[in-house]
Amino acid sequence: MPDKRYIDIKVIDGGWQMDAGQQPEATSDLYSIAQDIKHAIMEKGLARELQAERNPALRADVLVRIEQEAERDIRVIPGTATATEVSPEYITLSAEAYEFGPTGDIQIEVMA
Repeated sequence: MPDKRYIDIKVIDGGWQMDAGQQPEATSDLYSIAQDIKHAIMEKGLARELQAERNPALRADVLVRIEQEAERDIRVIPGTATATEVSPEYITLSAEAYEFGPTGDIQIEVMA
């Protein structure tokens, strides 16, 4: 098994995921990349902006900006990010990483 390239503390619902010994759990590689992208989108305020916007054309614009934010990560292949609105509360973001292939679906909750 190859060595893990990217290692991070796993964050769930805004807090560290703890193991049975109350130590922070680690995450790596694809999950770490997905977590970093999710946090970048949240820190830029794009998820909150999407939630506040009611105009369909302007909502589509925010989704494009979310895709662009994901593609700013140097580990993501430009042109591969796709943000899809699943419901008013959730979007799904998919992208491909250079070293790992498809990152799979990143579920992002749009919070109030």
